Amino acid sequence: MRSLIVLARLLDYPTRALQQAAPEMTAVIKEETRLSPLRRETLVGWIRRIAQGDLLDLQAEYVALFDKGRSTSLLLFEHVHGESRDRGQAMVDLLAQYREAGFELDARELPDYLPLFLEFLSTREEAEIAGQLGEIAHILARLTARLEEREADQALATATLLALIGAEDEITEHQDKVRQEKRDDTPAALDAVWEEEAVRFSATSDQDCAVQSAAGQRRAQQRQNEREQVSPVRMMDAASDRCH
Repeated sequence: MRSLIVLARLLDYPTRALQQAAPEMTAVIKEETRLSPLRRETLVGWIRRIAQGDLLDLQAEYVALFDKGRSTSLLLFEHVHGESRDRGQAMVDLLAQYREAGFELDARELPDYLPLFLEFLSTREEAEIAGQLGEIAHILARLTARLEEREADQALATATLLALIGAEDEITEHQDKVRQEKRDDTPAALDAVWEEEAVRFSATSDQDCAVQSAAGQRRAQQRQNEREQVSPVRMMDAASDRCH
């Protein structure tokens, strides 16, 4: 399902290659009959804003949204396990699932990183896609409500994932709770996090899952993209390249 690759790209760190891939992404979304005409039009509008936007501004907005605080994290297991040791085992299990399916994981990426997970799903059958998205629907709904509260375009992507499985109504169940949450991206909240003792995974988990911060991964990816000119076609076919 190529639309999942587009959604993965839209949720990832903005790059020049992403802007250049706008025409191809637009074409994929326009052909996605599983989505309503209004939702397709809304997504195309977002893609257009990315293509026409200032790249540095897009990157700064992305970092402010996803690298400050945990409530909008794109690391799925962080919403379930936080930084506990259980998250390490969950990532090991997910990594094993990827490998069993022949999906090659880049060492820079965590297994539970949502864009990566969507790339994996894009290689699976529709029934499995629906089942896997259904298992994380509660995470997607809460994340969507939080992104909507911050008026972030990325809420369009997570809401679309729920729409694909007919679970978009779940968002409303989380909106009131989200409005009552204290922001975790304020200077005071961030200072409090830094004062907490860091939880360490086991050495085996660190090695197998390449545990590192999402911000660090994106910085590494940005440097890599600057060294290599990634074509829009290769960008859209990344999932196919991973799966052997």
